Formats: sequence, C-alpha cells, structure tokens
Amino acid sequence: MSLKEKLMQDLKEAMKNKDVIGKNTIQLVRSGILQIEKDQQVEMDDDGVLDVITKELKKRRDALPEYEKSGRSDLVESLNQEIVTLMNYLPEQLSDEEVEQVVREGIQETGATSMKDMGKVMTFITPKIRGRADTRKVSAVVKQLLS
Repeated sequence: MSLKEKLMQDLKEAMKNKDVIGKNTIQLVRSGILQIEKDQQVEMDDDGVLDVITKELKKRRDALPEYEKSGRSDLVESLNQEIVTLMNYLPEQLSDEEVEQVVREGIQETGATSMKDMGKVMTFITPKIRGRADTRKVSAVVKQLLS
C-alpha cells in the first residue's frame, strides 16, 4: 500500500473515530501533496510524499518551542499529537550511533577533511537518511566530526 493510500485510509479512520487532530493533520499533508501534484503536474511517489510529511513535521517541531515559551500548554499538547501522527508515516528512525556511522561513511566516501566539505558530505548522505533522521541532528554530527 502506498503512503498516499495509507493517508486516505487513516483519514477515513480518523473521521470515524472523531479524532479531530489526526484528521486535520492528515488533511494538511494530503493538501500539500495535492498542491505539489497540481503545480508540477506529476503523480507523487512515496519519496515525494515522505518529503511533504518531513516538511510538515519540521514546521511543527520548529513551532513547538515558541508555543512552550508563550505558555500555551493547550497548543503544545495538540502540536505534540500532530507530531506523533506524522511520525507514524515515517520509516523507523535511526539511532544516534547509526547516524554517526552513516556520517562517518559519508566523510570517508567523499574524502571530506574540513568544514568546507560539509556540503559534499550532506549531499552524499541525505538520500540515505531521507525520512529516517532529522537533518539538523545529522548536520550537527557532520560539523562535530569535521571540526
């Protein structure tokens, strides 16, 4: 079953169960997918859908500290539920050790020696970690190992 089909099935399930946050989150992802499909006149595959889900997840993670700072515990709670909903569609996340292993392989394969080579390393490893690790976390590991 493709990710788009799974999203549609889960949307129906969320509506049946009256899960408002789950329904709204899935609808937001589906609308992002439809927008890209219409703009680019393409049929998105699972990798494209995964990119949309990852972008939506990043938006929520970036907004979370702002909500916490403003003391909006109701919004923090709903945002956390949205994050959990989106995480269900991502592949199993890499552990810190696995991320470091992938970064070390990337550094070795590209022959990177300094921070100037960070772009080459990130370009090399991004396809390997797509949807399986937060790019900010990976970027921090690359910086640490190249410093």
